[in-house]
Amino acid sequence: MASSSSSGLTFKLHPLVLLNISDHYTRVKSQATGADAGAGSSATADSPPPPPRVFGCVIGVQRGRTVEIFNSFELLYDPSTHSLDRAFLEKKQELYKKVFPNFYILGWYSTGSDAQESDMNIHRALMDINESPLYVLLNPSINHAQKDLPISIYESELHIIDGIPQLIFVQASYTIETVEAERISVDHVAHLKPSDGGSAATQLAAHLTGTHSAIKMLNSRIRVLHHYLLAMQKGEIPCENSLLRQVSSLLRRLPTIESEKFRDDFLMEYNDTLLVSYLAMFTNCSSTMNELVDKFNTAYERHSRRGGRTSFI
Repeated sequence: MASSSSSGLTFKLHPLVLLNISDHYTRVKSQATGADAGAGSSATADSPPPPPRVFGCVIGVQRGRTVEIFNSFELLYDPSTHSLDRAFLEKKQELYKKVFPNFYILGWYSTGSDAQESDMNIHRALMDINESPLYVLLNPSINHAQKDLPISIYESELHIIDGIPQLIFVQASYTIETVEAERISVDHVAHLKPSDGGSAATQLAAHLTGTHSAIKMLNSRIRVLHHYLLAMQKGEIPCENSLLRQVSSLLRRLPTIESEKFRDDFLMEYNDTLLVSYLAMFTNCSSTMNELVDKFNTAYERHSRRGGRTSFI
């Protein structure tokens, strides 16, 4: 397997694909664990069963040199022949084509720590659907020291090895792309109440910890970029125009916070927020005062029946 791809394609991966693969693996592993527990003493403690592998297809669109992976679906796999159920694949493809007519099968996915030799057989079997399929590999093992997502995207390239042309997997870089619906869904999943009955304070602490880690990582990457630009300005490293254009494009996306229009808009939003807060506070105070007046009226009404006094209001 080569270190990096040379095709020049840009890959964009949507979070829905990660959730689908993770959910697929979790369900299969849970079913396998339940079956092993029901078998009883047939499984030895010294040799735990290997983690199961799941397989499926990834679908999306390709616009020029940009490949965007939107969704995925599961496939049936025969471990004895290391092949996929082709009839099931064609049926699923037909069903998805009716719902998503613009989506095409871009490749397939699996789970594991690294690509295996038998994976190339599945890869070749899909070349009649897509002449250059992708291979999305999710590593389900937990590594707390790893900061990147445990997922890799591979392409296949024809290399000459010992004078024989062979197809090998080469790893490609990718970026995470989201739309508004996906951001709302991921945020909703992140705020689900834990199954162990954790309190709201626990959820808030976890949310703030995640936000702090994201800000800390963003700050560290900005520092690296700043030091790189300073070294480039001093002539310590060669100037790269492509990188400078990317940095310039990134800076143009930031709001111009020094302009008079931004200051006016910010003050208007700030004043509107304060006004809403004040109105909410006045409403609560009025409601509390009305409850207090009702209690006084009730108390003085009972007292007036005995002593002849009038009500407070």
